Order: sequence, then C-alpha cells, then structure tokens
Amino acid sequence: MGISDTPFSPRNLLCQENPDACFKEQQQEEKEDDPCLFPESEDEYYIQCLLQRETTAFGSKSCCTGCSTTNSTSLKRVRLDCIEWIFNTRASLDFRFLTAYLSVTYFDRFFSKKPLGDWMIWAIRLLSLACLSLAAKMEQSTVTPLSAYKVQEYDFDNQQIQRAELLVLSTLEWKMGSITPFSYMSYFINKFCGESKPEGLCSRVVELFMAVTKEINLMDHQPSIIAAAAVLVAIDAQLTKEAVELRISPIALWGSQENEHIFSCYNMMQDIEKRIVKTPTSVVPPHSAAGTRRRLNFNEQHCPVKRIHRS
Repeated sequence: MGISDTPFSPRNLLCQENPDACFKEQQQEEKEDDPCLFPESEDEYYIQCLLQRETTAFGSKSCCTGCSTTNSTSLKRVRLDCIEWIFNTRASLDFRFLTAYLSVTYFDRFFSKKPLGDWMIWAIRLLSLACLSLAAKMEQSTVTPLSAYKVQEYDFDNQQIQRAELLVLSTLEWKMGSITPFSYMSYFINKFCGESKPEGLCSRVVELFMAVTKEINLMDHQPSIIAAAAVLVAIDAQLTKEAVELRISPIALWGSQENEHIFSCYNMMQDIEKRIVKTPTSVVPPHSAAGTRRRLNFNEQHCPVKRIHRS
C-alpha cells in the first residue's frame, strides 16, 4: 500500500490509488518549507482531478452550519474518545499528522456504512485502532508493530487487530486512498498568500485540520472546503463574508453553493481559533478538544500520552 520513491509529477500520479500522497515526500510535516511543490499549470490540473474525485465521493455535501457527528450525545462521546486516542497515539508513536487525520477519515467512512450505534464500545475502540494502523501503513515510512498500539482498559491481541483491519478494508472496499485537506493545503497557501507566507502558517492550518475532526463528521464535508476555510482562518480570522468571497473569487473551482460552504466552515473555524488562542495551558484538561488547546508549533506533540492502568 506504499508509494514508491521514484520521481513523479502530479499528472503521473493520477493513476495511483492515493494521489494526495504526492505531498508525502516533499511536504515534511515537521518543517514549514515553501508550499509551492509543482509548476502552477500541473498544480491546477492535479487539483481539478482531485476535485472530480471529491465530487464523486461527496456530492453536494459540505455545509458546516449546525453540523454534528451523530444524533446521540453518548455516541458523540464515544467518537470523540476514539479521536482522542488516535491523537494521543499519533503523538506517542511520532506519526505524521496526516496519518492521524486519515485514520479519522477511515473511521467516519466505516461508520457511515455501519452505524455507530450498532456496535459495542470495545468493538468501536478496536476499529479505531484498526483505522490508525491502516493509515500508518499508508502514510508512515516504517511499519509499526501492532503490539505498539495500546488502548486503555483493553488488551487487543494481534489477531483481533488484524481481523478488525480486514473488516475495515472490506467495508471500505479496499479504497484507502482517501482525499484529505492536506492534499490542498499547499495549493491554497499559494493562492491566498503568493510570495508572502506568514510565519507559522502551516502549523496553524494543520492545527485547524486536526481540531475540526472533533467538530464534524468528515464524511459530511468536502476536504477542499475544509482546506480553503482553514487556510483563510490561519491567514486572517477576522474576515467578513464579503472579504472571504473576495479572497476566493479568483479561484475558479466552485460555484456559489460551495462558496457558501466555505464561509460556513470559516465561521466554525473562527470559533476554534478563538478557543485555541484564549485557553491558557494551565486550564486545559487532558481530554479537552483539540480546538481548545494552546497554540502549538508544527513539530510539537499535540496530546499527552495516556498511561495504561490494568488491574
């Protein structure tokens, strides 16, 4: 499921299952390098092809107004706990942020086909582990042994994890090359910033990507919309609707409906950004949402590692 290290262009990668992995080798998440990865003409072609795939997968979905992950408060809590575990494990195993985001995408894709309420809690936790291990196999350069994945209160053996992985793979029809907002980040940074990229911009964008997973179901929102909104908020969190429309008007990717979706997501991420900025480190509890944490640098660990206590 890996991607070879041979030279490539966006055009050549379109035949691969995972086009958004083209940023994998050149865009190191621990560094904030020049986001201009490809010549503009190829970049535009690549983005158009991603959007075609995205439209097929998501249709007209992507309005962040009043969004929720499920109608049940208890199921929302279960999903949030799983995401917390994914983020904690990402930090302890030093995984890429894209790996964690991709695993949440798998999680939401899986439970869009098999409703969350139909499963026992232990099974949901096992499936979240399987989603992360599969995402790591897609995105990490080295294979992490299954024994490295620890879930508080549960002791899953390798055979159980492998069965869960196969269940996820079969449910997702082995289509693991999900498009994520990371696929569009460099493109929108170039479009909105040009030569004058603000210091720390990539860190802020990625932080918003991670925080938004706890606010919405990723199956309900197009990755390109999330990416555009996050970049705009990271650049300027005080834009009016007219200012947002002015910023996105030169980009001929969407119609009026998508523009409304971008502004809805922008408003939601404004709130996330305010919580990030205003919440002091001393009052952030261990299990608080990512959106309420202090501002972190791109190469910092986002979550403390949970200790496993067994009786």
